[in-house]
Amino acid sequence: MSGQPNTRLSDLFGLAGWSKGELARLVNRQAAAMGHPQLATDTSRVRRWIDMGEIPRDPVPRVLAALFTERLGRVVTIEDLGLVRHGRTGKRPRGGSAEHPDGVPWAPERTAEVLTEFTGMDLMLNRRGLVGAGAALSAGSALSSAMHDWLHTDPALTTDAPRIDHPLHADSVGFDRYEAAPIGSQEIEELERSVEVFRAWDAARGGGLQRKAVVGQLNEVGGMLAYHHPPHLQRRLWGVAANLAVLAGWMSHDVGLEPTAQKYFVIAAHAAREGGDRPRAGEALSRAARQMVHLGRPDDALDLLKLAQSGSGGELLPRTRAMFHTIEAWAQASMGKGQAMRRTLGRAEDLFVSDRGADLEQPDWMQTFKDEDLYGMQALAYRTLAEFEPGAAAHAQHYAEKALSLRVDGRERSKIFDHLSMASACFIADDPEQADRYARLALMSMGSNSSRRTWDRLRQMYRLTAEYSSYPRIQVLREEIRQALPRPRGKGGNSAPA
Repeated sequence: MSGQPNTRLSDLFGLAGWSKGELARLVNRQAAAMGHPQLATDTSRVRRWIDMGEIPRDPVPRVLAALFTERLGRVVTIEDLGLVRHGRTGKRPRGGSAEHPDGVPWAPERTAEVLTEFTGMDLMLNRRGLVGAGAALSAGSALSSAMHDWLHTDPALTTDAPRIDHPLHADSVGFDRYEAAPIGSQEIEELERSVEVFRAWDAARGGGLQRKAVVGQLNEVGGMLAYHHPPHLQRRLWGVAANLAVLAGWMSHDVGLEPTAQKYFVIAAHAAREGGDRPRAGEALSRAARQMVHLGRPDDALDLLKLAQSGSGGELLPRTRAMFHTIEAWAQASMGKGQAMRRTLGRAEDLFVSDRGADLEQPDWMQTFKDEDLYGMQALAYRTLAEFEPGAAAHAQHYAEKALSLRVDGRERSKIFDHLSMASACFIADDPEQADRYARLALMSMGSNSSRRTWDRLRQMYRLTAEYSSYPRIQVLREEIRQALPRPRGKGGNSAPA
């Protein structure tokens, strides 16, 4: 007992709106449901947890995490509640400081445990899409500052990890750990193939329909990582975990679960670094940066991109660097920095061309960044800049057309984005007839796609139709968009445009 209030638990307790007596009764009921009928908690004990920093014994922290997760409609872990026994109450074990109270990064041996606990809680949620009160994104500057030194050091796969005499010893990990047996190269190959299947589905149909399947697979891999396999297998398994965590984050972002998405991107960066793959860790952080631009926080995106590039050391291939630059350019365009954006896109194109000529083998997670993706990001950057410089709309149209001419591989979500970039650029360029055509092409595909981001982008385009609302065709288009837009979901949902 620290004698100091557990501020993390106190804050979440206030958000949940329970009384201390009510929470005590809920703990007893939930513990019984989880197979611990002997547990008996009362109001005074709850008061000691909150006001005196007492950390209850297992299984109470897991029970509390389950209760808060269900109540707030978002993943709440034991660490979020400040109920880990190592270090000061309210801080992460062997991590965290006055500068970085969230304790990012966590200790090397904690990665599998954090991964498994977080995915287990995520799977427990029944109200998909309800982010809940108090969910908040960490600032990009805070994340990059906290992770800088850690990402620039050598990975801990073989040096810093705990030494276990038995090579297949299983550590105790977090909530509801998947009881995996030791696995071999054939099983890892099957897991790697499953990543490709999930990737293809996400690109074609959006993240909503397969998100929980990916989270479930990641949860199982977390259990497997509790075993200390031979280094070459453990390294590949960390790679699978990183790939699945990036997918889980991207799918969560795709359906509007933004704090959950950010957590998965951070987990992915940890997993990649544990496996010794710094470029993969950097790519995971670049996803978090792209999320920040989408949410209107380009400054945070630029902070994360700096870390993604520097933390990858000298191992980044030109195409990966080109991809990073396209995200940087989008952030700059969001800030109206046209000259900086053009320079950055120029560097991206040069790097992409040099990579193409070098005939380098790309890592599996870069296989989807092709010519059309470069053009699509250039179109998006110029379309974004056109809000500040209308003349940029012509460049957006040019690159969107080039991207669309190459979209033949079933990646429907990207094609929708390209159609919307083109439609928006046409409106800005005073060509409502062409804009109407491309907007309708986007609408035709959106009904079969579970990506909330496409609807967010449609709302941005809809705003541009107001200037042409007296045109009969645009009047009809506006009404069709209003009818097609999803209804708001709770207080955080987006309402249909007026």
